[in-house]
Amino acid sequence: MSFFRHRPFGLPALVLLLGVAGCSFADDSASVAVPSPAAKTAGLCRELDRALPSRVDGQDRRDPGPASPLTAGWGDPAIILRCGVERPPKMTDPKVSVGGDADAIAGGVDGVDWLMEKQDDGAYRFTTANRRAYVEVTVPEGRDPSSVLVDLAPGIKKAIPEGIAD
Repeated sequence: MSFFRHRPFGLPALVLLLGVAGCSFADDSASVAVPSPAAKTAGLCRELDRALPSRVDGQDRRDPGPASPLTAGWGDPAIILRCGVERPPKMTDPKVSVGGDADAIAGGVDGVDWLMEKQDDGAYRFTTANRRAYVEVTVPEGRDPSSVLVDLAPGIKKAIPEGIAD
């Protein structure tokens, strides 16, 4: 059972946390690692690729290399989405579910549950929870994480059904 189902956490709380903590993104490379999910998950990710918006946080879509329906990007420095990633270890960490880990917070935005992790370089990584595929979004400094998650929510809800990922 996932702890996200019992920890409703609103957009204002995520925005407040991000505002207090600040964020940055050190690596602005044009390439990202492409996940290697099972065939069923890859199919969901291809559906997500078709459902993603052309603009996120006011930035045009600029996909990173290598070209793949499992990755997407917007802006410069890039907001990066990777679909079909492995479950983050902190997603099953009991400290997260009770708020004991300041670097990982569970929450939901517009009907999509997320695990938010602050990265060593100051960026934030969000990973979907309670969906049939894990979708990871990295938000660099200067981007509004709440806007990013709101912009991505409709596509994720449309393409990645609720449930537990394999």
